[in-house]
Amino acid sequence: MTLQTILLGKAANQARGLAIDAVHACSSGHLGLPLGAAEIGAVLFGHALVHNPERPRWINRDRFVLSAGHGSMFLYSWLHLSGYDVPLEQVRRFRVLHSTTPGHPEFRETPGVECTTGPLGQGIANAVGMALAGQMAAARLNTPEHPILDYRVVCLAGDGCMQEGVAMEAVAFAGHQRLDNLILIYDANAVTLDAMADKTQSEDTALRFKAMGWEVQAVDGHAMPDFLKAFNRARKARSGRPQLIIARTEIGRGIPEVAGTAKGHGEGGAKFAAAARAGLGLPAEEHFHVSEDVRAYFQGHRERLIRACNKWYRQFKAWREANPDRAALLDGAAPEKSPAAEELLAAVPAFAPDAKLATRAAGRDVLQPLAARLPLLIGGSADLYGSTLNYIAASTDCEPGNRGGRNVRFGIREHAMAAIANGIAYDGLFRPSVATFLVFADYARPAMRLAALARLPVVYIYTHDSIGVGEDGPTHQPVETIAGLRVIPGLDLIRPADPEETAGAYAAALSRVDGPTVLALTRQVLPTLAEIPAETRRQGALRGAYVAVREQGPLECILLATGSEVQLALEAARILGPGTRVVSMPSTQRFDRQSADYRESVLPSACRRRVAVEAGVTGGWYRYVGLDGRVVGIDRFGLSAPAPVAFRELGLTVDAIVAAARAG
Repeated sequence: MTLQTILLGKAANQARGLAIDAVHACSSGHLGLPLGAAEIGAVLFGHALVHNPERPRWINRDRFVLSAGHGSMFLYSWLHLSGYDVPLEQVRRFRVLHSTTPGHPEFRETPGVECTTGPLGQGIANAVGMALAGQMAAARLNTPEHPILDYRVVCLAGDGCMQEGVAMEAVAFAGHQRLDNLILIYDANAVTLDAMADKTQSEDTALRFKAMGWEVQAVDGHAMPDFLKAFNRARKARSGRPQLIIARTEIGRGIPEVAGTAKGHGEGGAKFAAAARAGLGLPAEEHFHVSEDVRAYFQGHRERLIRACNKWYRQFKAWREANPDRAALLDGAAPEKSPAAEELLAAVPAFAPDAKLATRAAGRDVLQPLAARLPLLIGGSADLYGSTLNYIAASTDCEPGNRGGRNVRFGIREHAMAAIANGIAYDGLFRPSVATFLVFADYARPAMRLAALARLPVVYIYTHDSIGVGEDGPTHQPVETIAGLRVIPGLDLIRPADPEETAGAYAAALSRVDGPTVLALTRQVLPTLAEIPAETRRQGALRGAYVAVREQGPLECILLATGSEVQLALEAARILGPGTRVVSMPSTQRFDRQSADYRESVLPSACRRRVAVEAGVTGGWYRYVGLDGRVVGIDRFGLSAPAPVAFRELGLTVDAIVAAARAG
């Protein structure tokens, strides 16, 4: 046994001690994985991973994703020992308000945390997205003389992650896409939270993954030389297959009272902390103990990592000098280099005043010049390119052998598609956009919520936005979906009313760098609102709401509408007379971020006679019409009929708007 193995074994026990002490201190947390996978952590962070604690976002680092985010003390312990800016004081403050060691790992909060994890299975899909981004980046940036990118994406997951549907969607996608830069480590401890895993699963994991195109190895996760051998083999593999290492471990190892049982999953073992610490060879009185020899080893390893990184930067400098165009492409990915909305709008030609287009078709036409302006924009669809119309026409499919393609075919995997898009966005080079029907946002919503939480600039192009879907009926008519998405903090939703508003919506979404945006687009053809200047419509979409038609006398009534219903409000205003103002409000979130003066100029508080119109549930609109106002909407599911018939049958008519305004 070498000194290195002895020291890493010692480090594994001390990492266990850090986890026990942290969970014991706050009486909260999960001990099972940090204790059970300690030897895996020692091998990865003490020897095998390529990274640089001084440069947590170094572009050629290995990405480590802890999909089983409940085991966050595993990651915090190893980041601390590795020399990241996770000092012992922060480890002591595990789960304490405003610490950098929150209950689950959060992107942007802790150096070395690659993505926000906790909801099980999401991290696996995020890792797939990072691996795809890695291969796309290599295709664009590497040259035979300077192969600057050769990193791996390493993901640690447990039984809970492996049971989630999103993970298996992503696993199937990764196998089909032949992402052989991806290494998934399955912490196979045969335990879930409630019970032993055999109560809820009985599949042969190895055969399942092999059937989906993966290479599989199985090892004892506590035997460090064996695990390292398996990891090195996975790292060097160029088989065109992603790699799975099934690492058999004992959950809660180090606390005999709960080890190997479901009780070892959470904080149940913390009450045995004193005896466990003694059994691990840790000093009785010194909590959060790390010995000098372990610290010295990791300091030496850190210095080796930094030297290797510095050597890479010398190669990177030579690459930059030899490849100025590729370097400019890389530099352009920085958020501060993102084009402003006005610059993007300038790239989109005006639509003909007499154009009649569904906003999904207008989106297709807007996307093409914007994709030319944004070379790192990636598009994807859940087997619906023919309907969502978001294919980047100047490019090709992104697939094995053609990673230069910009169109990703995700298959019928909406949840994984959104979570993989998050992984691409976390990686930071490419700008992902993905598409499906709006009603299927419900399949993608957990990943969309995480995109908002992590402030990821993902764009969702969701078409078939209302009862205008028509004959497909209530299963495909998202009457409640828009309202449900609007309540997610940090998620913008833009529902444009015509082609020019669609241009503004795309510019707003693709210039945003601090969060995700949904573009809700129609299936049915809409008239161009030619009576409103095109620039007014474009700028109005950027601001979220604007005065589409101003009253020609004393203001008596305000009609608010969004999307396809704006045309109905305009017709109603002509009937109601010169005292009526029409406000188009494609994005409530963007409007709410405008100045108080601008909001007042659009919706004067003195005018309380207001009617909102939208082909969806009505509750959210009372924020804008007040208790004195009225909402013309649909508080029921839709029906199967041609779109004009569905609108009439469900009360979305000009007559209904006029009646509501006069009743007010």
